[in-house]
Amino acid sequence: MNQSPTQDKQNTDKLVFRSVLGISIFVFITVVVLNRQVLPKPELIPSWTYFLPKLNAFINGTCSLLLLLSLYFIKQKNISAHKNINLLTFGLSSVFLVGYILFHWLAGDTHYPEDAPFRGLYFFILITHIVLAATVLPLILLSFYRGLQMQVDKHKKLVRFTFPIWLYVTVTGVIVYLMISPYYPV
Repeated sequence: MNQSPTQDKQNTDKLVFRSVLGISIFVFITVVVLNRQVLPKPELIPSWTYFLPKLNAFINGTCSLLLLLSLYFIKQKNISAHKNINLLTFGLSSVFLVGYILFHWLAGDTHYPEDAPFRGLYFFILITHIVLAATVLPLILLSFYRGLQMQVDKHKKLVRFTFPIWLYVTVTGVIVYLMISPYYPV
C-alpha cells in the first residue's frame, strides 16, 4: 500500500529526529567517557597532541566569524552564501570535535590552579560552555535539516535558539583556551 506524501514526510522526519538523537547521544557519551579517562592511553603521547588546543581555539574563533558572516548573508537574502558558510562552519566544528576528543584521550585534562586569578570566572565560562555545547549539537543538526529541506519557517524558529547558543559556544571556546593555556603541560 502506498503512503501519502504527508506520511512519507512524517516518516522521514521521524528518521531524522532519531538520527539526530542517536548522533547527539553518541557524541555526548564519547566526551563523557574521555573525560572519565576510561580508555587506555598510548605509552607515548604524540608531540602534536599539545598543538591541538591551539588549533581548536583557532577553529572556534574562525567558526565565530563564519557564524556572523552567515548571519550577514541571510540578512542580505543571499541564501546560497548563507548555506555554504554554514556547511563550512559545521565542517570546521566537526574537525574541532575530533581534535577535542583526540586531545582529551591522549593528554587528559588540564586543571585550572586553585590559586590562579579569575578561577570563579573561568569555571562559570567553562560550565556554561560545556552545558551549551552539549545542548547545541541536536539544535544544529535539526536546523541544518530544516534549512536544507527549505522548510524556512521551521528553520527560522530553530535558528532563533541555535545561532546564539552556537555563537556563544564558539566564542567561549576561545576564552576558555586563553584562560587555561598558561597551565597546559609542555
